[in-house]
Amino acid sequence: MVKVSVSLLAVVVDCRDPLRQAEFWAQALAYKVSRRNPDEFQVSDPAGLGGSLYFMKVPEPKVGKNRLHVDLVTSGSMEAEVKRLVQAGAQLVEVRQDPVSHDNPDTWTVMRDPEGNEFCVTSTSTVTGWQ
Repeated sequence: MVKVSVSLLAVVVDCRDPLRQAEFWAQALAYKVSRRNPDEFQVSDPAGLGGSLYFMKVPEPKVGKNRLHVDLVTSGSMEAEVKRLVQAGAQLVEVRQDPVSHDNPDTWTVMRDPEGNEFCVTSTSTVTGWQ
């Protein structure tokens, strides 16, 4: 194993309304929102175990599909989690399923957050081969 002197601080999301985005993701993950600077909000695990998301205001709107997205997993029903996230402000895009010929076929739901950023939701019962 190679020893490095860096670690992941946060995933930063550019957005038009950072507080709204931070509040949505805090609700989605049961995290807390902290204001760091004007129009900049950190969403972090209150237990200090999970990584952080950081939302900062930018003048331009989102254009095109994300090149990086968040995957959420629930130990419960994927459908129930999707319903909860829709009630919190997300949009359901579609349910996708890998071909059974894949080594680790998964089923997941593609969604969009309030500003249109794509993310996926799956369940421990619909995802395979993760360690």
